Amino acid sequence: MARNRFDIDENLESPFNIKHFKRALVYIKRQQKPMIIALILSALSAGIALSAPLIMQHVVDVTIPEKDKSGLIFWSLLMLATIVVSVILATIRSRMMTRVGQDIIFDIRTDLFKHLQELPFQYYDDRPQGKILIRVVNYVNSVSDVLSNGIINFILEILNLLFIAIFMFAVDVRLSLVILAGLPVFVCVIMLLKTRQRRAWQAVSNKSSNLNAYLQESISGIRVTQIFTREQHNEGLFTRLATNFRTEWMRTMYLNFLIPFSVDNLATIVTTAIYFVGLLALGPEEITFGVILAMSSYAARFWQPILNISNLYNSFINAVAYLERIFETLDEPVTVSDVPHAKELPPIQGHITFDDVTFAYDPGHNILENLSFHVKAGESVALVGPTGAGKTTVVNLISRFYNITGGQIRIDGHDIGDAKLKSLRSQMGIMLQDSFIFSGTIMDNIRYGRLDATDEEVVAAAKIVCADDFIREFEHGYMTEVNERGSKLSQGQRQLISFARTLLADPRILILDEATSSIDAQTERLLQKGLNELLKGRTSFIIAHRLSTVKNCDKIMYVADKGVAESGSHDELIARRGRYYKLYSAQKMEAL
Repeated sequence: MARNRFDIDENLESPFNIKHFKRALVYIKRQQKPMIIALILSALSAGIALSAPLIMQHVVDVTIPEKDKSGLIFWSLLMLATIVVSVILATIRSRMMTRVGQDIIFDIRTDLFKHLQELPFQYYDDRPQGKILIRVVNYVNSVSDVLSNGIINFILEILNLLFIAIFMFAVDVRLSLVILAGLPVFVCVIMLLKTRQRRAWQAVSNKSSNLNAYLQESISGIRVTQIFTREQHNEGLFTRLATNFRTEWMRTMYLNFLIPFSVDNLATIVTTAIYFVGLLALGPEEITFGVILAMSSYAARFWQPILNISNLYNSFINAVAYLERIFETLDEPVTVSDVPHAKELPPIQGHITFDDVTFAYDPGHNILENLSFHVKAGESVALVGPTGAGKTTVVNLISRFYNITGGQIRIDGHDIGDAKLKSLRSQMGIMLQDSFIFSGTIMDNIRYGRLDATDEEVVAAAKIVCADDFIREFEHGYMTEVNERGSKLSQGQRQLISFARTLLADPRILILDEATSSIDAQTERLLQKGLNELLKGRTSFIIAHRLSTVKNCDKIMYVADKGVAESGSHDELIARRGRYYKLYSAQKMEAL
């Protein structure tokens, strides 16, 4: 999936590629047993239904002229039985295929979600979330029916055509040829419209994807929108995207309606031709009225499968385009993963070494170059410096959220690139800058990273970070339900809950990225007391712009110029009167 924005169409103009459909057969094969049963039921239902015109012909040509009342009752009941049995078989088949379609959706969507969970941060950095979501939801929904009912219906329609042709020619060869005479005209119509139809549906998908991406972005940023009174401007953007979608949809519907319009007219013309040829050209001496009635019924039935096959063909082509996007997501490489023969990282003490580390988010634009430093187990390290210098990057590399470009990072002498990710991250407690709260109870959110934690352990972690008091003020305490992203909580409350979640994991390495940025000064002082106890015996990295919160750290590293410009304790750096001294002095002056 290429980098994109909500106002840029995805490139869906790709030729029909059968390999994507073949790949989808993996999901179809899992459902082959019910699909075969459904196909048999469909064939039986179609075959029984096709006997109705023959019954009607016999009744008109034989039973009624002979005034056979008992025969009329018999044939009427037989026709009713064919209708009932056909409907019952079709209903059973429909229910089976509904389940098959949902099972296929479940399998594809589960594989997508599992893969998305494994993709690195880099994948999400430059991609609209809405355009990722539409692949998991809309595109999967679009292909499921084609992969289940579509295949069954395609085979069934072919069989229908074959059965109808057999029945038609069995009744009358000459009128059958009249019906087939309209087929070349229909083929010409399909050939003229099929490419335009496919492109039109792809354009609809593009505009739907753009609209979905902007809608998701707007909902996520609604507070910022209202703060800056951007409602009217954003409404204009949404209206433009919605208008583009509506325009493409209407154009597509216009093209779609041309095919049934053509079929209806051709069917009418052919039916008229049947009556003309049968009654006028050949005459009642050669063809009975019952035969004409049966053939007109078969003519109507004959064109419907052809219409369905043409629609299925377009659906298959569109589905392949969707499948390509789905498989493109599934094929997105998991660049940060366990290497072959990766080893479990044993219980760590917390010695961390950066050895000549270089890293770039984009090739050729290094954020860090030849960075080397060593942190002893149990040391607390503060990372300070200007915005964008690479402080968060350093802690992200320790957690191996990104692969380094060069050099080596070791924990207790073990290269983290050779360690299994789960064994590495399970021994780290990380509180990122964005305090994300999941929908559920406060208890569930704190327990998120350690599902086996007891309620008492959850409460103990909350007390350490000074979250217990405000949690108990809620009517339901720890069982209070919170919305996605914690919209009912203040920013400070969200950070304290995230802090408790991180501390509950009891990590050997603790990473706090602006952990106290939204906490008031009084709460921060209380929190610091608990943290001082918690940090004992753990290696910790603390990123903070307020230098007063990190002055007691064992080591302070000033990150700048793609590396560590200065390193030492607070007193050592102040005595050095370098960059840290200037930054600290400036903040001290601002506080006065």
